[in-house]
Amino acid sequence: MISGENSRIKGLVLAGGKSTRMGADKGLLTWHGKPQRYHMADMLGTLCEEVFISCRDDQAAEITEAGYTPLTDVPAYAGQGPSAAIVTAFERYPDATWLVVACDLPLLDDATLAYLVANRDATKVATTFSSPHDGLPEPLITIWEPAAYTILLSKLREGYKCPRKVLINSDTAILTPPYPDALANTNTPEDAEKVRNIIQ
Repeated sequence: MISGENSRIKGLVLAGGKSTRMGADKGLLTWHGKPQRYHMADMLGTLCEEVFISCRDDQAAEITEAGYTPLTDVPAYAGQGPSAAIVTAFERYPDATWLVVACDLPLLDDATLAYLVANRDATKVATTFSSPHDGLPEPLITIWEPAAYTILLSKLREGYKCPRKVLINSDTAILTPPYPDALANTNTPEDAEKVRNIIQ
């Protein structure tokens, strides 16, 4: 149930990548009975007042037809990666706090997202997890506060397409993930096979 501080959080699923290494649209892979981009949006919907799916122009109509709300990049930033998607979200709702997740996280679960929201520090630029792989902050499972907007925009204009640099160089709350496997992403067919075995 949405209440209190959480009622001001909007959700953003990042699903606009070209999935070059996977060879198929990662947002359309089905791990939990529906395309992954919709599964992620439904999970965010339990925690956020409104959820958007960041996508390319050619994906928007299909997402709308499925009953979800697409959000295409501002033309000036189109095709410039996750930072562009988050900046676009802030330009749409600059006073919102954004819970952002990538669509290629088939092991991400409700408990991990709930833990992130429960431990959100609204006085920081962002609240995120440390990656179990390299210990660095994980930018694509992150709560971004309104203060992050100008920082993300500045770095995007400098050519940084991934928002990790913002997390590293800002006042960020970094949590240890309660379930490290939940942060595993799938970028290649080999990754997908490993995840499929875990799920089965």
